[in-house]
Amino acid sequence: QVQLVESGGGLVQAGGSLRLSCAASGSISSVSVMGWYRQAPGKQRELVALMTSGGRTNYADFVKGRFTISRDNAKMTVYLQMNSLNPEDTAVYYCTARSGQSNYWGRGTQVTVSS
Repeated sequence: QVQLVESGGGLVQAGGSLRLSCAASGSISSVSVMGWYRQAPGKQRELVALMTSGGRTNYADFVKGRFTISRDNAKMTVYLQMNSLNPEDTAVYYCTARSGQSNYWGRGTQVTVSS
């Protein structure tokens, strides 16, 4: 089992920045991909960004150039630096990790962007 704990969400004005963190614990030796999804009210959960243990990244088109994912493998922590936030980025952001054939999820952290 892998446990994921997110932090760093909050309320920010449009144009502002936030940095999310997600720390993994438990059976982390086999964790390969870590990253972020988000879910806005009334919408499906969608990919934001993923990063492999080797540093390859995958971003959703709507965050390219604004969000940056990074990862500290020694700390088993993944980060999401979010800049130029707009109200459409308001959502619950979920950390995810893949270990073997299993996907794990954090409880989520709320990000609210006011106009």
